[in-house]
Amino acid sequence: MTEPLFIIPFWADLLGVGLGGVQGALFASGFQGQRRLDWLGVAIIGIMIGMGGGLIRDILLGQTPATLQNQWYLVTATGAALFGMLLAGLFTRLNKVIVGLDAIVIGMFGAFGTSKALALGIPEVPAVFIGVCAAVGGSVLRDMLMGLPTAIMHVGSLYAVAAGGGCAFIVIAHALGMSIPLAAVIGIAVTAVIRVLAVSFDVSLPEQRRLYRRKVAAETGAIPIVKP
Repeated sequence: MTEPLFIIPFWADLLGVGLGGVQGALFASGFQGQRRLDWLGVAIIGIMIGMGGGLIRDILLGQTPATLQNQWYLVTATGAALFGMLLAGLFTRLNKVIVGLDAIVIGMFGAFGTSKALALGIPEVPAVFIGVCAAVGGSVLRDMLMGLPTAIMHVGSLYAVAAGGGCAFIVIAHALGMSIPLAAVIGIAVTAVIRVLAVSFDVSLPEQRRLYRRKVAAETGAIPIVKP
């Protein structure tokens, strides 16, 4: 069996898990009333964000999840989640930091997923799909656990679009001869920039309601109106 073209550095994988844990804790700590969480709840949400993307990535690739092969993944995710919870009061006053952290986490999981897929010989389009699933997988698991509407399905969220842009850049750059590590680094930056700009300028995809209204208008336009 040939060696893969690229192996995700252990420190980089742990960094993504740690940042995801902090981001998940910041999200969970913001709930009030009946939805407020205790330490265990915050830790679980942090673990889901930190480890969810890697779990989904490896399952789609048919591999044993790397996050379950080393104890430091779970330790890092848990520690980062508790750290984020303790500093939640400080971070909530730094909204730009939270947005930037969120964008970087999405970019890292997307880049790692796409890069690993390419290294294992997965075709370009499925590689992008795996990268996007890895990027948004943690947030999907988070929303399911908390009984919330899945964020990526609603207007105002460009998680998948931003991740798709970064992942697409990686496969295109690699096809043009760029090394996977360099393409991955730039891909992270591309995703982060798209996400930050989308939040800063309130950019979103068109609502499906508009398309539905056009469809209804076209279908009913030929119906005669009967006047009394």
